[in-house]
Amino acid sequence: MSTGILYPKTSDTPTSHLPFSPAVRVGDLIFVSGQASVDAKGTIIQDTFEGEFRRSLENLRKVLEGAGSDLKHVVQTRNYIRDPANGARYNELYREYFSEPYPARTTITNCLPPILHYEIECIAVVKRS
Repeated sequence: MSTGILYPKTSDTPTSHLPFSPAVRVGDLIFVSGQASVDAKGTIIQDTFEGEFRRSLENLRKVLEGAGSDLKHVVQTRNYIRDPANGARYNELYREYFSEPYPARTTITNCLPPILHYEIECIAVVKRS
C-alpha cells in the first residue's frame, strides 16, 4: 500500500552525508530541507555572505526542479543568517529570487555555525503544466 509520500531526487539534486532527504513530496506539497552553500556532494563551500546566499538559492532551485516545482511556486521560506549585520543585503538578494506577492517568510539570525553564513528551507507546491 502506497503512503503517498515521495522522496524526489535527480542527478542534479545536491546530496549530503547527513541523515535527511533533500525534499519530501506529499500530494501537491513539497517540503525542502535546508539548503546551504554546498557542492553536489554536500561539501560546504565557504564564501562571502552573497556568494553563499546565491549558491544556497541555486541548490534550492535544483531540489525544487527535481521535485516538480520552481522558485515561483514557493509558498513559505525559512531563512537562517549567522550575522544580523547581513540583514539589509539579505533583503536585497532575496528580492532577486522572489517577487511580489512574496512567499510567507521567517528569518532567524545568530543561529549558524561559524562555517556557514546562510541557509534556506522552503515549502512549495507542484508546478502544473
